[in-house]
Amino acid sequence: MSAPSVTPPAAAAEGELLRPDAGDNMPGPTHSQSRFQVDLVAEAAAAVEDKSPSSEASTTVPSSDMATPGAVPEDPGTSGEEAKGRFRVVNFADPSEAGSPVSPDTAPAEGVRNGDTVMSETSLHSSTGGQHHYHYDTHTNTYYLRTFGHNTIDAVPNIDFYRQTAAPLGEKLIRPTLSELHDELDKEPFEDGFANGDELTPAEEAAAKEALDSKGVVKFGWIKGVLVRCMLNIWGVMLFIRMSWIVGEAGIALSCLIVAMATVVTTITGLSTSAIATNGFVRGGGAYYLISRSLGPEFGGSIGLIFAFANAVAVAMYVVGFAETVVELLAGADALMTDELNDIRIIGTITVILLLGISVAGMEWEAKAQIFLLFVLITAIINYFIGTFIPVKSKESVGFFGYDGSIMWENMGPNFRGETFFSVFAIFFPAATGILAGANISGDLADPQLAIPKGTLLAILITGIVYLGVAVSTGSCIVRDASGNMNDTVSSQFMANCTDASCKFGFDFSACKSDKDGCRYGLQNDFQVMSMVSGFGPIITAGIFSATLSSALASLVSAPKVFQALCKDNIYPSLTLFAKGYGKNNEPLRGYILTFVIALAFILIAELNIIAPIISNFFLASYALINFSVFHASLANSPGWRPSFKYYNMWVSLAGAVLCCVVMFVINWWAALFTNVIVLGLYIYVSYKKPDVNWGSSTQALTYHQALTHTLHLSGVEDHIKNFRPQCLVMTGYPNSRPALLDLVHSFTKNVGLMICGHVRTGYRRPNFKDLATEQSRYQRWLLKNETKAFYTPVFADDMRQGSQFLLQAAGLGRLRPNTLVMGFKNDWRDGDMMNVEMYMSIIHDAFDFQYGAVILRLKEGLDVSHIHGQDDLLSSQEKSSGLKDVIVSIDTSKDSDGDSSKPSSKATSLQNSPATQKDKKSMTVPLNVCDQRLLEASQQFQKKQGKGTVDVWWLFDDGGLTLLIPYLLTNKKRWKDCKIRVFIGGKINRIDHDRRAMATLLSKFRIDFSDITVLGDINTKPKKEHVAAFEELIEPYRLKEDDMEQEAAEHLKNSEPWRITDNELELYRAKTNRQIRLNELLKEHSSTANLIVISLPLARKGAVSSALYMAWLEVLSKELPPILLVRGNHQSVLTFYS
Repeated sequence: MSAPSVTPPAAAAEGELLRPDAGDNMPGPTHSQSRFQVDLVAEAAAAVEDKSPSSEASTTVPSSDMATPGAVPEDPGTSGEEAKGRFRVVNFADPSEAGSPVSPDTAPAEGVRNGDTVMSETSLHSSTGGQHHYHYDTHTNTYYLRTFGHNTIDAVPNIDFYRQTAAPLGEKLIRPTLSELHDELDKEPFEDGFANGDELTPAEEAAAKEALDSKGVVKFGWIKGVLVRCMLNIWGVMLFIRMSWIVGEAGIALSCLIVAMATVVTTITGLSTSAIATNGFVRGGGAYYLISRSLGPEFGGSIGLIFAFANAVAVAMYVVGFAETVVELLAGADALMTDELNDIRIIGTITVILLLGISVAGMEWEAKAQIFLLFVLITAIINYFIGTFIPVKSKESVGFFGYDGSIMWENMGPNFRGETFFSVFAIFFPAATGILAGANISGDLADPQLAIPKGTLLAILITGIVYLGVAVSTGSCIVRDASGNMNDTVSSQFMANCTDASCKFGFDFSACKSDKDGCRYGLQNDFQVMSMVSGFGPIITAGIFSATLSSALASLVSAPKVFQALCKDNIYPSLTLFAKGYGKNNEPLRGYILTFVIALAFILIAELNIIAPIISNFFLASYALINFSVFHASLANSPGWRPSFKYYNMWVSLAGAVLCCVVMFVINWWAALFTNVIVLGLYIYVSYKKPDVNWGSSTQALTYHQALTHTLHLSGVEDHIKNFRPQCLVMTGYPNSRPALLDLVHSFTKNVGLMICGHVRTGYRRPNFKDLATEQSRYQRWLLKNETKAFYTPVFADDMRQGSQFLLQAAGLGRLRPNTLVMGFKNDWRDGDMMNVEMYMSIIHDAFDFQYGAVILRLKEGLDVSHIHGQDDLLSSQEKSSGLKDVIVSIDTSKDSDGDSSKPSSKATSLQNSPATQKDKKSMTVPLNVCDQRLLEASQQFQKKQGKGTVDVWWLFDDGGLTLLIPYLLTNKKRWKDCKIRVFIGGKINRIDHDRRAMATLLSKFRIDFSDITVLGDINTKPKKEHVAAFEELIEPYRLKEDDMEQEAAEHLKNSEPWRITDNELELYRAKTNRQIRLNELLKEHSSTANLIVISLPLARKGAVSSALYMAWLEVLSKELPPILLVRGNHQSVLTFYS
């Protein structure tokens, strides 16, 4: 950047003082290098820089400028007391000062400490021709990270700017806001005490507090945290007591296929888990956290609850498995305490209490126990494989002969005995589950993004290889049937008849085929085959103990962790009791107790054969949703979906989800149906409750993607009459300021057409666009909270007409654009500035110019309720808790006009001065005056069910059918369905019957139900004289009376006050005036009891009819009547009788 050629006058004096050559002529930067800039002085800058270690600027800037006699160092103590938004002239420091560079650890000199200039090594090097190298890293200066030596508050990229809260990885920093960098310099950059005006939410404050207390927290790496847990959970009892039986039933080939199929399902799920886990920081909650943050709270909340429950019941399953093994040993030693069932309950209860003690002692103890159990388990597996290579003569009678090709070949094919391939697969598959054991304690992992993919996938690989190894080895060295009788040998004369593999070794077990009960050994008869084969049998028993206890321990830890994460998110408000954590590790002690109670209950039942398939299905439902999450996120194509783990594919994940669902039904069809019903029920419950969370789920991303795609697709299709919908731009002002207008239009646009609440903000010398955006989102939330399907669109403009033109031109998107302008009638048109009336009429003209239809609603009480205190509660509970004090409920203390979207003068008041924000308990008790009471009641009349009544349609002029379509849509709604449509048309006395039949035919072709058709033969009769006289009196103040003055004066007055009514104009439109007066008489006669009147809006030709005359027409036409809707379509057909 070159130096400015002219020094600004205001800075000239200080420029002299700060010249590099003001003191001794030392070698220094040239004039272009010693330029200075104006810098904003941040509040308490000195305190931040001096005291905060995290934001300390370790600058190494020897400054010759500060050493000059003219430069007075600023007192460091005064910096923090400077007024916010003040400026200080700061020059670039001269690095050529004599002396060596100061080390980064040395505190800067007193005078330099408050200087905001920071120079990086690069910038110093460039400015001094490479003479000095200052090792200063600009990234360490967390106080607005000055960039590249330039004295600017713009910040360089830093991870701390992107943290959601202060916990748990580091301090959250706030980057300079756009306003601070872009707004004019006389604005205060830190108005709210926070750089971006965002105060921490209670959740963020809690997280920040948690971060401060998190010193000494135990965090695990990928081996201890994920790999060990997953391996222990996957290697269950199945490995030791069912794998050999599966090989006996299915044969080696199909057993390997069963293992491979199960591994494929778990591998795909592992890849999907890895993708989600590496798409951003993962907190505690495992499967629940991954699913809820991807698919949203509905899926996450439903699966989280059943996943936590499944883990709790799984504790009981594993403990009962352990207890059964112990009871078998006791029975073998004849040492049963009572009977087998009660012994299982006693031992199970003692075991689960011990496991609870280990868990409550802390994650570190639990991890140590897991390591010990893994050691025992691996020892048992190695012990088995060693045993297979040691043939023992005494074991031959029970079917073990060592590795032999003939045995392997004989066991290669299946030999199902009362089982099928899928039933055997169903028995094995639960042994492959447990892959989420590591992910479930994601909150206790040091680096979940690295640990979960690495540990989970490696565990699946290792355990899969071991399962395959056991399948092949058992099938290669053990026969299917053996009697255990040493005398079942083959004599030489019968050798030729013996075909079994055992015959080769001199044993004949062919009798087993006829006598099943006599043979208790072999692959298909003895569950303890591995124990028999192993080098030392008791180690296998220890392995069984290890496998059951480790799985029970993993589930006992997983269930409370997942449940705690679910409760913290407040998806189910009644469960928040269990969100509390204790100690440095935030241990869910209450969750542990709950899990213990559930597990103990199922242990005491001790009949888990029914529960087991449901638990497997619960786990599979979780796997299916994790796979679906990846597919869904990829399909949504959100820019936020960019996992660092790249080895996934959306279609493979979809296939994985389908496979999981198939396996659910293969394992147990009724359990699968039960699981789906439970998930669906919880999904519907959470959807109905609508938890107040926003996690940026792929559901939102896909909704946006589909909306965009369909909107673009719609834009390529021409409009058709059959698909016409009234899409309304409603000039409501603030959406809650004209409830009747909002409610009525919403009644006929809800689920039918678009509704946009337009609001023109005028009277601002310097509009605050940031406030406009804030209000837009706030009132949009208000509309959603009130279940109003509409969009709020505010604009700043110089006047109402300009703002309306903005909205008429730019509101909407593609085919989702308004085609009808809806306004309130300007009740106070005679009281205020008549130029506002001119503007009001111009807006109607503009609507017709833009080919819009126009609709005007008039209530005799008025529409605008914004001046009434406490007329609406705008704040949602969330906004109240966030401490938002400046939400506007009322707009002005004086009653605003119903026609204006906002008064030019009244809206300039500040947010804090709005009456509704000053509302207190006393103001709520002030009784309303009668007028306001009636207004408030009238404004709520369209919120109630209308009951039996009529909607009177005065279809006087054919505008394309909009006048008829709106009442039809209205009476289709629940609130209006009891109202009948009565149609009134103009006609001639001598053709009344003909006109009625013609209209009846037309309406029947349009398929619009009506209760009555009235032909007004006397519509052209002259109105009563007193009514004409009243009209003359009404317009008297607005007449130009050009006949009573000079022509030039008349023209001048007409130009300055264009709303004035000329005598010529009044005479020209005398017939039209009389018609409006006559229509009012007829309306009072026929429709005085109607719930709503819909009548054709009279048109005024541009440039011919003055605004005062037009407003007088509307006034006399609609006065002293029930709610009246004046409608004029754009004269394009909106109804058709063609199919």
